[in-house]
Amino acid sequence: MRDTFVKTLMHIAQKDKNVILITGDLGFGVLKPFWEKFPDQFINAGIAEQDMTGFAAGMALSGKTVFTYSIGNFPTLRCIEQIRNDCAYHNANVKIVCVGGGFTYGSLGMSHHATEDIAVMRALPNVTVMAPGDLTEAEMCTKAAYHTPGTCYLRLGRGGAPRIHGNLEGYKPFSAIKVKKGEKVAIFTAGAIFEEAKEAIQILNKEGIYPALYTFPFVKPIDADLIKDCADYYDLIVTVEEHNIVGGFGGAVAEVLAELGGTKLLRIGLNDVYSSIVGTQKFLRQKYGMDSIAIANRIKKAVHP
Repeated sequence: MRDTFVKTLMHIAQKDKNVILITGDLGFGVLKPFWEKFPDQFINAGIAEQDMTGFAAGMALSGKTVFTYSIGNFPTLRCIEQIRNDCAYHNANVKIVCVGGGFTYGSLGMSHHATEDIAVMRALPNVTVMAPGDLTEAEMCTKAAYHTPGTCYLRLGRGGAPRIHGNLEGYKPFSAIKVKKGEKVAIFTAGAIFEEAKEAIQILNKEGIYPALYTFPFVKPIDADLIKDCADYYDLIVTVEEHNIVGGFGGAVAEVLAELGGTKLLRIGLNDVYSSIVGTQKFLRQKYGMDSIAIANRIKKAVHP
């Protein structure tokens, strides 16, 4: 996803010289094409994410559109005060980009596991939150971040993400995307865990369970109308996220459903614990019960208790 982000941002920066990219002293292999082509639109702030965010706020309030770039929790949790007070409060045109949402950097330990970021960013007024699920969504969300006034948070996977969608021509930003029709059960996903949900559906189909699948590139504002329509049509809604189930994407869906009543909801994600185990993203998804097999088993139990 990071390569797609950089390529998309380069197209934007070519047309708009007020677009600035600031990095927290990393990502140079991916960012090299940008700084070579746009040296006057690129800044390395060093390993100083709070300063990076402060720079971005000041430049944005001077008329620039600024993208900050770092990994895991560093562009969000480390500098939450600057995001809240300097960026969001002033509706500053700062676009915060996290590479490595969830367990992407699993082998580096819990300090690099971004599993509370959506909850924190979603709680801030004036912040738009995006979590693309594939390369097509990553390109679309990068463009949306540029065109959306005010502070945005763009949560990306790392490299190697698949392109699941084809052409999304006619897609309206801030809407959920229906990927697959289904019966009785609807699975909602946000972010790169999308691929696990797709595999889980293949497992469930062999058991005679045929869920529908929707992906939500935009977590805030969330597509409440689609959630309400699904609540009327399906017996069970399942949210899947590579994030704490408290306050994240599942929480956003639950808030909409709570106002309706009557719809059964199953939230799958990190069960309000710190991910203290070290391992690959695939291993950690298995360990914390959010890989395709675990997703399928949870849904089977909910459908056939």
